[in-house]
Amino acid sequence: MSLWKRIKNIMAKPEAPQPEKKPSRLEPGDICEVSLISYEVVGRTDWRVRPGAWVTLRDGANIRYLHVEEREQPYYSLYQGIDGRLDSVEEVPTEIELDGRWFYLEDQYDGRVICTGQTPFGTAGEQYVWQYQSDDRKLLRIEWQDGRFQLYEGEAVIAADVRIIRRS
Repeated sequence: MSLWKRIKNIMAKPEAPQPEKKPSRLEPGDICEVSLISYEVVGRTDWRVRPGAWVTLRDGANIRYLHVEEREQPYYSLYQGIDGRLDSVEEVPTEIELDGRWFYLEDQYDGRVICTGQTPFGTAGEQYVWQYQSDDRKLLRIEWQDGRFQLYEGEAVIAADVRIIRRS
């Protein structure tokens, strides 16, 4: 190594620190671990008006969805898609019975979404969301976009069970 290269390296600016690895910043290509199961992030849906994301995870042939909400502390929920059907966006009930378990409407919102990678709807647009909770803390989520419904069932995950293994 020449003397000039050594001097240049001494005078060079240090590399900028890497941003902190947070689950709220997961992007397609990242690898994360949720409840001791490793997943590849294959998609992400972001709302413009809400501090949160809907992250599509793949573990082999299984697809799961991690809902990340930034509140005072991060709040995580892990969902899987279920079969079901609703006829109209005006007919979404405040109480739903599913497999003998009653779910009660907890939150309802809508807004523009931005989709990256492989997501349930695949395109950006206006999306409506209904989130339900049962008495035994199980979760149900209904999404509507472009005339199509998606239903998911899941449960809350503690923050310590969510970690990033590798960033893309």
